[in-house]
Amino acid sequence: MLKTAQDLVAAAKEAVSGISCTDYKKLLDSGEPYSLIDVREKDEWDAGHIDEAVHIPRGFLEFKIEELIPKKDAMIIVQCASGGRAALCGKALQEMGYTNVRNLEGGYKAYCEENKD
Repeated sequence: MLKTAQDLVAAAKEAVSGISCTDYKKLLDSGEPYSLIDVREKDEWDAGHIDEAVHIPRGFLEFKIEELIPKKDAMIIVQCASGGRAALCGKALQEMGYTNVRNLEGGYKAYCEENKD
């Protein structure tokens, strides 16, 4: 059976655990090591991003991640605009052997909404 993009995203969101923006802030405050990977396109990144994020566009993730994060058990949080692309990336990272991957629920939009002044 052929799948739509929405089907693929839904399956990825089931496979990859989410982390809420509130829990991400707690993680940030805890000092626990993690990497936040922003998989949006350059123009999206340039328009604004989370300070702690590292920018690796979705199309380059699989090619660059092992150089950036060689430890397969390192905590990785993937983030896009609203969560769909990040879920797909998280699933790809799991397929590459990464075991501690999370998707920032709601992505950059939700993060900005929860952290506006």
